[in-house]
Amino acid sequence: MRTRLRRFVVMAVALLTATASLPAAAAQRQGRQEHPSHGGLSAVIRYTEYGIPHIVAKDYANLGFGTGWAQANDQVCTLADGFVTVRGERSRFFGPDAAPDGSLSSAAKNLSSDLYFRGVRETGTVEKLLAEPAPLGPSRQVKDLMRGWAAGYNAWLARNRITDPACQGAAWVRPVTAMDVAARNFALAGLGGQGRAVDGITAAQAPTTSTVTSTPGKQSTAAPDAKQTAEAARELFDTADMGSNAVAFSGATTENGRGLLLGNPHYPWQGGRRFWQMQQTIPGELNVAGGALLGSATISIGHNAHVAWSHTVATGVTLNLHQLTLDPADPTTYLVNGTPERMTKRTVTVDVKDGTPVTRTQWWTRYGPVVTSLGTQLPLPWTATTAYALNDPNAANLRASDTALGFSKAHSTADVLTALRHTQGLPWVNTIAADSGGHSLFTQSQVLPRITDELAQRCSTSLGKVTYPSAGVAILDGSRGDCALGSDPDAVQPGIFGPAKMPVLTDAPYAENSNDSAWLANADRPLTGYERVFGTIGTQRSTRTRGAVEDVTAMAAKGRLTVRDLQAQQFANRVPAGDLVADDAARACAALPGGTATGSGGKAVDVTEACAVLGSWDHTMNIDSRGALLFDRFWRKLTAAVPAAQLWKVPFSAADPVRTPNTLNSDAPGFTTALADTVTELRTAGIALDARLGANQFVVRGEQRIPVPGGTESLGVWNKVEPVWNPAAGGYTEVTTGSSYIQAVGWDGSRCPVARTLLTYSQSSNPNSPHYSDQTRLFSGERWVTSRFCEKDILSSPGLRVIRVGDHR
Repeated sequence: MRTRLRRFVVMAVALLTATASLPAAAAQRQGRQEHPSHGGLSAVIRYTEYGIPHIVAKDYANLGFGTGWAQANDQVCTLADGFVTVRGERSRFFGPDAAPDGSLSSAAKNLSSDLYFRGVRETGTVEKLLAEPAPLGPSRQVKDLMRGWAAGYNAWLARNRITDPACQGAAWVRPVTAMDVAARNFALAGLGGQGRAVDGITAAQAPTTSTVTSTPGKQSTAAPDAKQTAEAARELFDTADMGSNAVAFSGATTENGRGLLLGNPHYPWQGGRRFWQMQQTIPGELNVAGGALLGSATISIGHNAHVAWSHTVATGVTLNLHQLTLDPADPTTYLVNGTPERMTKRTVTVDVKDGTPVTRTQWWTRYGPVVTSLGTQLPLPWTATTAYALNDPNAANLRASDTALGFSKAHSTADVLTALRHTQGLPWVNTIAADSGGHSLFTQSQVLPRITDELAQRCSTSLGKVTYPSAGVAILDGSRGDCALGSDPDAVQPGIFGPAKMPVLTDAPYAENSNDSAWLANADRPLTGYERVFGTIGTQRSTRTRGAVEDVTAMAAKGRLTVRDLQAQQFANRVPAGDLVADDAARACAALPGGTATGSGGKAVDVTEACAVLGSWDHTMNIDSRGALLFDRFWRKLTAAVPAAQLWKVPFSAADPVRTPNTLNSDAPGFTTALADTVTELRTAGIALDARLGANQFVVRGEQRIPVPGGTESLGVWNKVEPVWNPAAGGYTEVTTGSSYIQAVGWDGSRCPVARTLLTYSQSSNPNSPHYSDQTRLFSGERWVTSRFCEKDILSSPGLRVIRVGDHR
């Protein structure tokens, strides 16, 4: 049986290889004959351990077909839910007041999500982007991938029974089009721009009276407070639900002179921004493995035989605002250089479940849509004299798939840079890469509004003069034509920065990022000279960045690194905040008179045991660590109660950004209260102060509790997880976001890369799938999947299963 299976695989791959090797004219004839637009696509899918598909096809349309089929097999309900979103049909199926999962926009309710996405669809926004010639629009290869993906998804739906209870028998699970696939990519690109402002776009209505209202959710004619707006802007861009760590080591630090890459993206564990693992092969054309965001036909983070790359969410502010001066006689007319321009009115109607269709109006300007808020924190009132329009350059960016395809074909980090410069498609991430030649790369090459410091200085409104320096959010005078963003000569799109302005670091011993700005990608070679909109220079770094730089600096200094060192770093689970604070906290605790502290309710609490537990804790978030949970809960309460300026005895210094601030100020108001409240909280929940972390930080899959290692953002742990605190259920009982598709990649001189991977939440969200929690259990045990990239490794998989999928009619 095993011999017959291998023979089938070899024959299938040989057939695809032979087709791919046909002379161009013959291949075109065969393509027309076998793959008409109505169907006829096919691919071979080889499944290895943990349900990882290795998809082989003879061209991009067929590769897309196999990818769409295989994604549907694992994630049909999550995918279908996302397509309901981009079609603007959530209110129709789920009701207008329910909340979307947040994967494709920040909309608080289905109705606002639908009003936005229906408007996008009815105005042909995505169609127009698809019609743009490459590189401004998608290439033919990417269009073929999207077309094939839709056909593969539809073929799976037509031939399989859905077993996932999340959508079994649901009317909203329907076939999709290539336009739906492109619309999903459009939504992902706009997450940091229009997607962040959906509620503000769909709620914006021209004022009809001069009445000032301060009712929450209603428009106000009061001018926003500059200081409060700046603080809200900082919070808005500091509280994203995605982050990451990544480090590339050059050959100067490794055992064999070749590069190494460790990628650790922190993405949601549920919903439409999950990664899904695969290998894609077009013989002689493409061979790449890694993680794709659901609904995407390309690898987002991955490796091929020569180069590996990962992404981290960047600090670049992907939007800006234009403050409009309105015509006193008509608040839907604004002035530019004294000349009136009428806003464009979009009237959108949304069907509502068990109700009357809802019709709303949106207002658009030369700069973009009028908005009355960004998120829930930042109100932007539309008054009789002033309104705010949002500029989002990624609303004209459908190029990310071409960037990913360029990475997938790269032979070096130089090729990665070339792909970035040619496509300019990454909306909100940095890129970190290493190659088999020993090169390393960090670059913040993202699509950003072309806000130079000079432009901000010259054109900021009074509000913008506060928000731009503090948060990077430019608010420009929209009444002045000389305040237009302009163009860089090397930019593919007007109004964005060209590649020459991007922060780039090449061939440093290490290049690392943990979601702070580009400044300390390498602490010995700091990057400077970029515009404020990219991020800050010389400012305090996060605890996670500080810990990461300490770790990778020590690794680079040690030298002779291998993939095993990357694996050890991923699961070291060191708590930088613990190293800074725990021992001082234990000593201060032990010095409390009578061993008691007063809690927030005014009650004296015996904290003697807590002092001993903190003192003996190993400063890790390993699942066997005792004291980790106590410190975690204490640190959350302490940092919430004590302002950062009062927390440390030694303040931040730009001259020593990795080691400062330091030394806990245990005399700060709130220290003893946080300690007492933590002890009370754990005892009330019946949790021992020295409980093993894994007994109280876990996820439930089926009836099994799976312990989860790692820790929250403020602790600074590389292996970041953000769990939900539910003491009634035993502690942290779910993970909302954190370590997701992890890869440790190097090269040993053979044709096959040395790669270890891990998809923390597993391939499928279907509880009836065998791949619902298998890699989650690996994550719990800090074990890895050995990448099967080369043919010999795929064919030797003990779990090898081969299917040929097609859409022949």
